[in-house]
Amino acid sequence: MKTIKGPAIFLAQFLGDQAPFNSLPSIAKWAADLGYVGIQIPTWAPNMIDLEKAANSKTYADEIKGIVNEAGVQITELSTHLQGQLVAVHPTYASMFDGFAPANLAGKPKEQQEWATNQLKMAAKASQNLGLTAHVTFSGSLLWWFMYPWPQRPAGLVDTAFTELAKRWKPILDAFDEAGVNVGYELHPGEDLFDGITFEMFLEKVNNHPRAGINYDPSHFVLQQLDYAQFIDFYHERIYAFHVKDAEFNPTGKQGVYSGYQGWVNRAGRFRSLGDGQVDFGTIFSKLAQYDYDSWAVLEWECAIKHPEQGAKEGAPFIESHIIRVTERAFDDFAGTGTDEAFNRKVIGIQ
Repeated sequence: MKTIKGPAIFLAQFLGDQAPFNSLPSIAKWAADLGYVGIQIPTWAPNMIDLEKAANSKTYADEIKGIVNEAGVQITELSTHLQGQLVAVHPTYASMFDGFAPANLAGKPKEQQEWATNQLKMAAKASQNLGLTAHVTFSGSLLWWFMYPWPQRPAGLVDTAFTELAKRWKPILDAFDEAGVNVGYELHPGEDLFDGITFEMFLEKVNNHPRAGINYDPSHFVLQQLDYAQFIDFYHERIYAFHVKDAEFNPTGKQGVYSGYQGWVNRAGRFRSLGDGQVDFGTIFSKLAQYDYDSWAVLEWECAIKHPEQGAKEGAPFIESHIIRVTERAFDDFAGTGTDEAFNRKVIGIQ
């Protein structure tokens, strides 16, 4: 068994215009001072990293690593959640995603897709230059509009959409394979990959591509009422990254999973700061240790109630307390009698 790395923190939800949240050196030091040993960097934030430069210059990548290491942390993964979303966008949502791409591409979905694809390929190379082995992202979606359809979906629609999704992602996955980096898709409502079944459908379409994996985040499974612990039993070999995020689901006689178009505070299912929700992290960390997950445990903070700085402060010790230092020997080794074939045969009555 192997010991999980951490605690680490995803920086996206903490970025701002004021120090220490407005530059990589200062936010890295802030994270280190809170007890984090790793940071996950959003690549769409130019004050954190120049993705193109990191992809094309090993010297620049080393400078970024140096800044982070000097602050007392290391980079866990790069994130392209916003860019990954644009790899596949249904026209219904196109205008709402304009802000995820450069302003000059607004209203140009084809150009946005090409830009996003190039961003992902650069992220593969940048990850390689930084010495990283995993990456986190979204799949994008062509089908979410049809998740609970009326009228019924046309025959073959799902297959057509997943074929197209795979067609768009296959060259990206190949680029990550060339760079020696795994891709962890965050299985997330709103994306075409949102649970185990949809991940399997995608995996089949990309011919079980070895780099296609999962950024495991139990919070999204709580909101879907999916067994997030058994999920690990099914898919542990494809879990390449781990977002430690809490959530709760409190249905009433008025609302359930779909939550009646309410804002986050008033939803039956909502994300919470670590320890304030219902996720059984003891079981999760135990299962991941059992299955030899040895990458990072990364806090992703999203809570509509608690202040983010309090959530970040509480997150590091919470994760640290759940990381299991795995044992190198069995608890009953003291009673062992050694290995001897002749003795074993005698014990079971074989002459």
